[in-house]
Amino acid sequence: MTTYHKTEYSYGEPVRLGLHRMMLRPRETPELRLVSHDLTLTPQGEVTWAHDVAGNTIATARFSMPSDHLIIESRATVNLTAPVWPVFDIAAEAINFPFLYSSDDWTDLGALTTPQYADPEGGFSQWVEGFVLQRPTDTLSLLKDIATGVSQQIAYQSRETEGTQAPLETLARGWGSCRDFAVLFAEAARTLSFGARIVSGYLFDPEKRLIGDEGAGSTHAWAEVFLPGAGWVAFDPTNRSVGSKNLIPVAVARGIHQVVPVAGTFTGSGNTVSGMSVEVHHTVLED
Repeated sequence: MTTYHKTEYSYGEPVRLGLHRMMLRPRETPELRLVSHDLTLTPQGEVTWAHDVAGNTIATARFSMPSDHLIIESRATVNLTAPVWPVFDIAAEAINFPFLYSSDDWTDLGALTTPQYADPEGGFSQWVEGFVLQRPTDTLSLLKDIATGVSQQIAYQSRETEGTQAPLETLARGWGSCRDFAVLFAEAARTLSFGARIVSGYLFDPEKRLIGDEGAGSTHAWAEVFLPGAGWVAFDPTNRSVGSKNLIPVAVARGIHQVVPVAGTFTGSGNTVSGMSVEVHHTVLED
C-alpha cells in the first residue's frame, strides 16, 4: 500500500523559514516492510537525516530563501503483513502479572516504566487497580481489559486543537481523542510497572469501520507495551484492538509531545500565518 501525508502552511507575506523537524518516515518492524519513501519540500530545502534516541528517523530541513508558503509531502510504499489474530510468544516468567523484568530490560526501559503524570490523591492508581481482579493474573488479559476499559469508559471525540489531556483530566471529562486514549492507557500500564511507549502513525482503514479515521488529515496514536519474549505489543484502546493489523507506525517515544509529525519556526512581521492544512490518505496496491 502507499501512504501520503501532506502538510501545507500559508503566510500573509514572505517569511524566513527556520529549521523544520519532520517525523514522517514509517518505522520498519517484523510486520511492516518499508519499500520506499520520498520527502518533497516546496520551496526546496537542504534535508539531513538522523535517528533519535528511540530509533525514529528524523528529517531536518534548512531553507535559504523567504517564501509565502511551505508544502511538505511524504510518500511511502509499505508492505503490512500483521495477522488479524496475532499470537504473542510471551516468556514463561511474564505470562502472569505481576512479574519482574530482567535487570538489563529494567535498566533499558528506564523512564518508560515510570508514570509521567502527577496523581496526588491516588485516584488514578485506584482506577488502574480496579482492573487487577487478583494476583497473579494473566498478563495479556489484564492489558486487554485496561484497553477495553478505556474505550468503554471514555467517549471518543475528535479534537483539532493541539495538546493532549492528562489522564486524570480524561477520566474526569469522560471523553478524549485517540492521543488521549493512548496516553491514558500507557500511563495505566506504567502505573503497574509495565514498560510502555506512545506510538504515532496512521490507521489503515480502507473500509472506514474503525474509530479515529477522520478521512483527510487523520493521523492516529496508540501505545505499545514491552512483554518479554513477545517484545513490543501494540494496543489501540480507541478500537479495542491488540496487534498491528491496521496500524502503520511512524514514531515511538515516552511522551506524545515527542512524536509531532512536523515542527518548525519562521520569522516574519506580525501574525503572518494565513492558513494551515493536513492531508493524509492511503492506497491499496494490487499484488
